[in-house]
Amino acid sequence: MGKISYYTEEGLNRLKAELNELKTKGRAAIARQIAEARDKGDLSENAEYDAAKDAQGLHELKISKLEEVLSNARVLDESTIDTSLVSVLSKVKIKNKKNGAVVTYTLVSEEEADLKAGRISVSSPIGKGLLGKRVGDVAEIKVPAGIMEFEVIEIGR
Repeated sequence: MGKISYYTEEGLNRLKAELNELKTKGRAAIARQIAEARDKGDLSENAEYDAAKDAQGLHELKISKLEEVLSNARVLDESTIDTSLVSVLSKVKIKNKKNGAVVTYTLVSEEEADLKAGRISVSSPIGKGLLGKRVGDVAEIKVPAGIMEFEVIEIGR
């Protein structure tokens, strides 16, 4: 049994759509490649056929991994989020103690992380360091360059 992961409804729907795409169009495309390669004759020396069969194996692996993720996925009810401390789906405004830079991140599951959109994974160093903190707390986060200190300024959703 895998670990339970929490998603926004939008994130979960995106995963379900991806799985559906892999099972329908993805499988059909690979079956077509295998059939085309098979039509080229001798399978013992057919690199295209081997490549298509390998691609099929990887595709099925991707499907089973995604099915496993979805079987352990739960939608997080955003109205029940405790905004007194940082948790999954919290929107956290933090200040870098060294340079004074203020940034806002939303903590999400690993699959929903997108740094450009300000969504960081709860399993990232910064995400882990912020979990459970309250406004005014300072999170000391070990990064490759050393220790960074972030003050939690605001927690919302």
